[in-house]
Amino acid sequence: MKLSADGSNRVYATYIGGAGIEQPHSLIVDNQGNLIIAGRTNSPLPGNPGSFPLKNGAADVVGPCGSYDIVVLKLNASGTALIGSKRIGGSAYDGVNIESNRSGTNSLERNYGDDGRSEVILDAAGNIYVASCTQSADFPVRGTAFQSSQGGEQDGVVIKLSPDVGTVLFSSFLGGSGNDAAYVLALGQNGNIYVAGGTESSDMLTNTAGTIGVTNQGQIDGFIAEISNDGSTMIRSTYIGTPQIDQIYGIQFDNMGFPYIMGQTTGNWFVTPGTPTFGSSTGKQFIAKLVPDLSNYVYSTVFGTNSNTPNISPVAFLVDRCENVYISGWGSNLSFASAFNSSGTSGLPVTPDAFKSTTDGNDFYFFVLKKDATSQLFGSFFGENNTPAQGGTDHVDGGTSRFDKNGVIYQAICGNCRIVLDQPLPTYPTTPGAWSTTNNANNCNLTMLKIAMNLAGVQSNIQSSINGVPKDTAGCVPLDVDFIDTVANAQSYEWNFGDGTPTVKTTVPNTSHTFTNVGTYLVRLIAIDSNTCNIQDTSYVNIKVGDLEATLDFNPVKLPPCNAFLYRFDNLSFEPPPHPFSAKTFLWDFGDGSPTVEADGSPVMHNYAGPGTYNVKLILQDTAYCNTPDTLEVPLSVAENVLAGFTTNPEGCLPYAAHFTNTTTAGQTYLWDFGDGNTSTDFEPTHLYSVAGAYNVVLIAYNPNTCNLSDTTAAFTINVY
Repeated sequence: MKLSADGSNRVYATYIGGAGIEQPHSLIVDNQGNLIIAGRTNSPLPGNPGSFPLKNGAADVVGPCGSYDIVVLKLNASGTALIGSKRIGGSAYDGVNIESNRSGTNSLERNYGDDGRSEVILDAAGNIYVASCTQSADFPVRGTAFQSSQGGEQDGVVIKLSPDVGTVLFSSFLGGSGNDAAYVLALGQNGNIYVAGGTESSDMLTNTAGTIGVTNQGQIDGFIAEISNDGSTMIRSTYIGTPQIDQIYGIQFDNMGFPYIMGQTTGNWFVTPGTPTFGSSTGKQFIAKLVPDLSNYVYSTVFGTNSNTPNISPVAFLVDRCENVYISGWGSNLSFASAFNSSGTSGLPVTPDAFKSTTDGNDFYFFVLKKDATSQLFGSFFGENNTPAQGGTDHVDGGTSRFDKNGVIYQAICGNCRIVLDQPLPTYPTTPGAWSTTNNANNCNLTMLKIAMNLAGVQSNIQSSINGVPKDTAGCVPLDVDFIDTVANAQSYEWNFGDGTPTVKTTVPNTSHTFTNVGTYLVRLIAIDSNTCNIQDTSYVNIKVGDLEATLDFNPVKLPPCNAFLYRFDNLSFEPPPHPFSAKTFLWDFGDGSPTVEADGSPVMHNYAGPGTYNVKLILQDTAYCNTPDTLEVPLSVAENVLAGFTTNPEGCLPYAAHFTNTTTAGQTYLWDFGDGNTSTDFEPTHLYSVAGAYNVVLIAYNPNTCNLSDTTAAFTINVY
């Protein structure tokens, strides 16, 4: 489901799945607004009833598959079609974190929902990277993998796919003789892939010499593995942990290339000397900044209460441009969660600006750590307040959510739950104007949360608009362009249009400019806020101004016989002399769902399957013309015969303004006779009668593309008193 930026409207919602069980684990959106989904399915394979939908059917199946398998999908920006898809797996469970004896040492599923932990990210070129796990010895290895065979019962896996999801560029095991899982990953400034998660193996990692943890420290350790971008080499790796149970659930980089991690521990986590802790010094959630070669900590600290088990299950992690660190997680001490040894959210540290400073112990918790771990910038709970009789908890059933680089959290929550079904649902915190503010079920609902922490410094993002079209960057001279800073969190703005005109300074995040000469101009926006860590931020957009303008025009001509629906479309567009139309200058859309047709200025033919009104579009797509993209849209009535008709009130009092509603089928032009000597050619006219009397109104509808050419209604009498 996609909502508008302010959460007031649902943009689209769609099902994706087969007859089995599907679960999305991680989502990310590319620069074109396409949605990439990583998750799992156990629906039948292509060719079987209830199969999981894949763009290319069996061609998108990688490996033997058939049990739970990893799926990677790319959905277009409107949610209407798959751009690409892959189902990747062996003959056992893939994308399912091991679930054995949770109270012992041989289970990596430490929190409710941990069986669904994995992450998908993108690089600047749009390539897709996935961290997950497999229990299949025959998991498909592709490319020159750094580990080509399974190490133990469960291994982590790392996968890289092309931007269209058409090709698995590489896939590799990541594991030793015990159980291992890759939960998260990030790209370093050198392009290498840093993967993190949990391991009980002592032989999982290679090239650990000189790192923080050369060997496994205890029962379950966190790990970091640096892998070459082509997947061929594990460059270096390290164990991270105590003699107890430790796992890493987040890895991020700052702008200087330093890696940060966060996760859980049941031991006494190492805190760097002089670094404060938050809550209790024995807190069971850790945050650490490492040097890039993984040889040491820059700092390491903990937050939480003085408990034996973690307070929250972390689900989102960020390091912003100011090097502040953000964590989102949920905790619960209720019966279903206590099997996972959770201490709940009671007692976690909050700040004075918290939007919820009290908790029932079963809430979400947001924590922001200041640069260099010097202080807590923010701490707050979020969720409903349940009475003991109601039970219920705000939680997630697996997967990860995200902060963006501006410190805005996008959190999916399984909320408004109750365990005791004969008790009323508690009140869930929704905002006025949100798309849905009520729970129409008898138990949990999906709830969606977006909160701007406003701690990430100032940012700018310049966007142009031409003739009301957002993100349009080209037009014809003279060209009027509107500019806006879509972030709009600065105190002042400086706009340089790149054409030699003076820089414009504003205190509002928008301005306009007219370009009077042909050329390509680099427009610069500097957003300034002296109270932030970075003080200012700069963004750019290129504006292309040209003088080769094509004027669009076309004429539809119906071809014989008259009862057929075959049309010729004559392209009457005007071409500037220096640049004649080429074979791909235009795109024809005939409005009936048929494939579009590329063409030059020559006529094109199209046969409609049946009668109807079709919006025919002639689209200019040749970027040599300054008004590209431009579209001329004309409604075309296709029918065997034209049938005239209208409705209006039969009487009225002086002075009477009669309005006529046109109900004609397949009309193109019209002639109205109002019965008082006046006529009109409007589609739906209004006529004023100023003298009392009875008037006979007649409509003649014309369409030269029909067999009967025209049709006339019977006279309709209007009595005016």
